[in-house]
Amino acid sequence: MKIQGYSDNWQQAWDAFVLEQPEGSFFHLTGWGRVVERAFGFQPCHLLAEEDGRVAGVLPLFLVSNWIQGRTLISTPFAVYGGICASTESARSALGEAACQMAVRQDVQYLELRERRGDLGAGFRTKELYVSFDLELPSDPQRLLKQIPKDTRYMIRKGEKKGLRAVRDNAQLDVFYEIYAHSVRALGSPVFSRNFFRALAEEFGPGAEITVVWHGGKAVAGVLSFRYRDGLLPYYGGSLPEGRDLAANNFLYWEVMKSACERGFRWFDFGRSKRGTGSYFFKSQWSMREYPLPYQYYLVRRKELPNFSPANPRFGLAISLWKHMPFPLTKTLGPALVRLFP
Repeated sequence: MKIQGYSDNWQQAWDAFVLEQPEGSFFHLTGWGRVVERAFGFQPCHLLAEEDGRVAGVLPLFLVSNWIQGRTLISTPFAVYGGICASTESARSALGEAACQMAVRQDVQYLELRERRGDLGAGFRTKELYVSFDLELPSDPQRLLKQIPKDTRYMIRKGEKKGLRAVRDNAQLDVFYEIYAHSVRALGSPVFSRNFFRALAEEFGPGAEITVVWHGGKAVAGVLSFRYRDGLLPYYGGSLPEGRDLAANNFLYWEVMKSACERGFRWFDFGRSKRGTGSYFFKSQWSMREYPLPYQYYLVRRKELPNFSPANPRFGLAISLWKHMPFPLTKTLGPALVRLFP
């Protein structure tokens, strides 16, 4: 077993390995790492386990440094999933040990691995702040509709009766961006730059698809989804205030699910949410499997687990001020602030 740093000559083998492994995710692909490096300038420190000339495990990893979090190693920034993807326990153990050694050498505050599998063992601490939701899709959308709770079906039909229509077309990127920027401002969160979404579209092509809900000539909701293997992950989404009375969010995600069924996708990944939030409540109304995300932390300089969640009371005033900031200003300042919370 040999642990080494990633180089571009491993790109094809790395991605092929990720696609074969149950632990692999969209965010383990080299394309996500390239977008993160290009858009935010974080230093890649990816590790690869090689055995008999073949890939036995991968760990996408970035060194992130800012005045709020200090120096950290994260797998993977701006991703709900990350951490070690390995085919054997020996590769998994070797990559975990190598990452801890790197964290000590780099003298970081902590190493964060956004694992889905569970405890990595001695030296690591677990934080289950988030849960994730997913659903196995039937081939027939009508069968899927019958699985959805009655109240949610009512909201879907409400959107249909209001004349909403969903359009899947990546030419709508600018339209989607304006909706998304309004939506995250309402939550008190900074927005990514428009160029970040352009970089995603350029890197993944049809693997990143935009769906926008229209009411007449007005776009009221939208989502950017990622295709991964036989699944679809709606990742960046939002709606305008006028979309509430139209049930635009329910209609949007139903249309994305329905389209996924019709195109032969087998899984719908609704991504992560914090328990007790509006996002968690919304996702829990679709009869999906819910499971915890046991993120793993290896503390180096820091003595306690970090808490940079918006639910932390220390961010309350900043969130309140951001919600009332002029919208054009949030689009100007947001991209610089969002990189502080990767």
